[in-house]
Amino acid sequence: MRIGSEFLNARNFLLANRREYNTALRDFSWPQMDRFNWALDYFDPMAANNVNLALFIIEEDGTETKRTFAELACRSNQVANFLRTLGVRRGDRILLMLGNEVPLWEALLAAMKLGAVVIPAAPLLTAEDLRERLDRGNVRHVIAAIGQTPKFETLSGSYSRICTGGSVAGWHSFEIAAGHPASFTPEGVTSASDPLLLYFTSGTTAKPKLVQHSHQSYPVGHLSTMYWIGLQPGDLHWNISSPGWAKHAWSCVFAPWNAGATVFVYNQLRFKACDALHALVRFGVTTLCAPPTVWRLFVQERLGDYAVRLHELVSAGEPLNPEVIERVRAAWGLTIRDGYGQTETTAMIGNPPGENVRPGSMGRPLPGYTVALLDSEGTPGDEGEICLDLSARPLGLMQGYVNDGVPSLGTGEDGYYHTGDVARRDGDGYITCVGRKDDVFKARLSLEPLRTGKRSD
Repeated sequence: MRIGSEFLNARNFLLANRREYNTALRDFSWPQMDRFNWALDYFDPMAANNVNLALFIIEEDGTETKRTFAELACRSNQVANFLRTLGVRRGDRILLMLGNEVPLWEALLAAMKLGAVVIPAAPLLTAEDLRERLDRGNVRHVIAAIGQTPKFETLSGSYSRICTGGSVAGWHSFEIAAGHPASFTPEGVTSASDPLLLYFTSGTTAKPKLVQHSHQSYPVGHLSTMYWIGLQPGDLHWNISSPGWAKHAWSCVFAPWNAGATVFVYNQLRFKACDALHALVRFGVTTLCAPPTVWRLFVQERLGDYAVRLHELVSAGEPLNPEVIERVRAAWGLTIRDGYGQTETTAMIGNPPGENVRPGSMGRPLPGYTVALLDSEGTPGDEGEICLDLSARPLGLMQGYVNDGVPSLGTGEDGYYHTGDVARRDGDGYITCVGRKDDVFKARLSLEPLRTGKRSD
């Protein structure tokens, strides 16, 4: 059996049952693989002689950049060979700080082929943010856009430096990769459990955690995301998301390319809803994923004036208010479908195509995920913390949080992975988020004195 065939079988099953939720939920099973390298074992064979568009980037000034699957396979080979000459080896950690530019996708594919571990970094990070990532991430190499290189001037270290978009003293030019061979020979095999991605969480309420994903947990795990979005071969998919965050990998890399769809990007210095809507129409985008902030801006425009060719709309990040959903439905005849997941997972709850959308609900568990709601005593029920049953561990769950170089789930001692989010489930299985665990429990504690007449310290 060819390496990757189990992945293809699972993918094809979900594509065939994209509107048969009950069948997909009941009969889907994650592929079991000892060896797997998504770039080598899936992307390259799929891309061989494939002249379909893989990547389509539009700049604000109208400049278009297009790459076919075949071109990206070839180009990522060149980049992999180039990085190898700079000393990049299996297990090395690469900090990747690029915008929505072609080298971002080339470098990610190349790193996968080499067996290196990628640490995505958002372009808005400061020098101090980067210092923490370099140190805690044990970074050996940095690939950054030329405009980001000044941030590294005060950041000492023995890491190699590669920049895109020009020449900078002390930095290797990414463009030199074009002179390297277009064929690539990997050094050894890739275990499916080898680390691939290391994400720093946002750290809005605490020190950022390091989330480690493997060669199967994200590339293969995002079959659930592909299913939730409803992607099909030939779709032109636009995910409005910034590089460096997990959602970008979700829907600008793995979910669309798992389906054989085209990744579309429209780069704006500052988001303008009317320009984005014109881009949807002009370039024929068929599937769209946008955060609630963008949907709220869209409905301030005259949506009915835009003859879109969209057939799937999704939103994630926070619950979308029903009024916005209804205004979009009235204008376009399409329903925005919510979904839920974390940096630590792929899409785990969602409203897939063809299913009824309950206002305010995130949907139901997606194929491959067994979701439990645990109350404060750890008992499963219809309301409680969203948890994943580790006895049926989903492939899309991270390997763990990395501490002292060792990944650990940390919250799985009771046989569950705990998300920290609280929700309730109705009689039909639809799940609605209530809030963060600490916030919900604190709110309940603050009400307790009113119920018992006792004072709470």
